[in-house]
Amino acid sequence: MFTMRVYPVISLILLFACSSLPAEQIYISPEKNIQEKLQETLILAQPGDEIILAAGIYEFTDGLSLDVDNITLSGAGHEKTILNFKGQITGAQGLLITSDNVVLKDFAIEDTKGDGIKVKGADGIYFLNIRTEWTGGPKATNGAYGIYPVESKNVLIDGCIAIGASDAGIYVGQSENIIVRNSRVEYNVAGIEIENSIHADVYNNLATHNTGGILIFDLPYLPKQGGHTIRVFGNQSIQNDTPNFAPEGNIVSEVPRGSGVIVMASENVEIFNNVIGDNATVNLAVVAGEDSDDPNYRKFPKRIQIHDNQFGPGGYEPDQRGNLGPILVEIASTNVPDIIWDGVMPFWQYLFGQPTDEKLVIDSNGDATFLNLDAFWYVVFPFFHQPETDISAFSGNVRPLPAVTLAFPK
Repeated sequence: MFTMRVYPVISLILLFACSSLPAEQIYISPEKNIQEKLQETLILAQPGDEIILAAGIYEFTDGLSLDVDNITLSGAGHEKTILNFKGQITGAQGLLITSDNVVLKDFAIEDTKGDGIKVKGADGIYFLNIRTEWTGGPKATNGAYGIYPVESKNVLIDGCIAIGASDAGIYVGQSENIIVRNSRVEYNVAGIEIENSIHADVYNNLATHNTGGILIFDLPYLPKQGGHTIRVFGNQSIQNDTPNFAPEGNIVSEVPRGSGVIVMASENVEIFNNVIGDNATVNLAVVAGEDSDDPNYRKFPKRIQIHDNQFGPGGYEPDQRGNLGPILVEIASTNVPDIIWDGVMPFWQYLFGQPTDEKLVIDSNGDATFLNLDAFWYVVFPFFHQPETDISAFSGNVRPLPAVTLAFPK
């Protein structure tokens, strides 16, 4: 009887001792068995530890994973500490994170077989000065996503670089409380994509030489529906001129080359104080989603506010890819205007008008030009088709959205 009581006590003491171990700084440098050593370190790390990667090139043939909370993984800078996956044989991504309050900073991930860094189900994920890149240039065989948090909360992407993704350089999907700032995305199909997410701030970023610069999308058949309350401000989305190289069948394979900003099916989006120009198909487009039998999908964008932006040249050589380009060419006939709305609404709104709180608001965008494609009538009843170019009809009171606040790690 006595020993039966002692063993649980000893177990509790050991458990308490292990949980009370002080946080460590663990130093890693490139070596021949780095695959095994770094993965073992990620498995055995204790909450609060910082794993520090020395400068150098680390070669991997398999993906890495982390499932321990409150870990910092840092390098010596994204040009100095490089995790190279050119020889990757197995694994769907370079690094998979499935834990909370993780800080990734100051390193690069290159040439992964699949996605660069995927994070799933995290509460608190912080990308600081991270670079993901496929160094062979834009190719359909590149991984889909560079920086890829999904189904997560409290997401910060700050000072990062994403190059060469065959879907999106920075993709945040089905998540909430998101900040993407001070980052550069280039030579991706989509530079930055916020998809099926709520409460996001996207600001002070440069999106250039992508197929499409910044996409705010809502799609059907996903666990989280109804993306809303998203601010896009202080960005430059310029010279997005890379031909679309997404594998056929991907939703972004429909994005025309030369798209600055596209909002599709999202609600409560505020786009302001951006510089958007030199996008050959369209500088900014607001469009409905595709028809779907998903009962939870709301395909019509609502409460989109576009104000105080600066527009440069655009629409001078529309791409014929997908559904949007050919319609733009036929209806616009000359250069496509700066701001395009496809004009698609629920049928009853064509008869009785849109509710005031759902209307598109366009205000104080300098000399920006506008076109309502009136696409429903164009497709269904061409006789009733009446495209509209009067931008003043969409002026209204701007209702600023609240800033996103995150629970930062201590």
